[in-house]
Amino acid sequence: MKKISWGILSTAKIGVEKVIPAMQKGKYSTITAIASRSAEKAQTVARRLAIPQAYSSYEELLADRDVEAIYNPLPNHLHVEWTIKALEAGKHVLCEKPIGMNLPDALRLQEAAQKFPNLKLMEAFMYRHHPQWAAVQELLKNGAIGELKSVHAVFTYYNVDPANIRNQADIGGGGLLDIGCYCISTARFVFNSEPIRVCGTLEYDPHMKIDRLASGVLEFAKGTATFTCSTQLADYQRLNLFGTLGRLEIVRPFTPQPAESCKLIQQTGAETNEITIAACDQYSRQGDLFSQAILNDANVPTPFADAVANMRVIDGIVASHQKRAWVEI
Repeated sequence: MKKISWGILSTAKIGVEKVIPAMQKGKYSTITAIASRSAEKAQTVARRLAIPQAYSSYEELLADRDVEAIYNPLPNHLHVEWTIKALEAGKHVLCEKPIGMNLPDALRLQEAAQKFPNLKLMEAFMYRHHPQWAAVQELLKNGAIGELKSVHAVFTYYNVDPANIRNQADIGGGGLLDIGCYCISTARFVFNSEPIRVCGTLEYDPHMKIDRLASGVLEFAKGTATFTCSTQLADYQRLNLFGTLGRLEIVRPFTPQPAESCKLIQQTGAETNEITIAACDQYSRQGDLFSQAILNDANVPTPFADAVANMRVIDGIVASHQKRAWVEI
């Protein structure tokens, strides 16, 4: 069976602990190289994860002719720069979310990618590839809760380590870019449309200058979505969909454990049903779906325009906070 040869751009924690081990289990993906700006770190991770080739620079990895696709888990401020360099080196790219620091970043990458129509590019929103979301879409399509009118999402964790990249404002830290992007993405996903206007409010950490609490309202043609995300609240995630006839709750919508089944709670009138979705490693499935798109020269599961649209809403939430007013999207 043909597999796509992947190179990993950096030894970032999410790659080393989650994405690489998951992709190594895939049917269509094989990890052949990893790069770090530290030769020692690259070699240590390569030995630990049984990756054949370790490089001491990102440029060396991109020059490897055997590497067909790049996974880019660099800090947010480097996503666009190194994704463009990977495309220029002839590599397909799966770039970690968020696609950039802001909408101009996303648009710059979109323009650059248009020069390489034969290369695949996708933002790594892994949640979309978990079977529980296919089940959610099927339930909505079949009218299980009537017409969808309201979405409410919460995604929080507690992290006050100033050395953590999520707490460094100048490289794209903060809750909105790290986890609020999921809340926005899921709202757009289930409504299958873009919001007309948004309203948001942010609270900033006085020392680290990152947004530590953000809440927003997204107005769609057929309903509204609200969310709260925070990097300094108790660990929690939940998503509720409210329709004219019932309610659907996704218990762990964004980061379910790969070995654990997922639970959906459907409530219609006085009747409540629990739907169990079999365990799935969404990182592994994401890698395989992207690899299959390359192998079959097919469209990637999530078009790049979706990444641009999500960033447009994120920027709208920030602008709304600054203006203290609704912002049209």
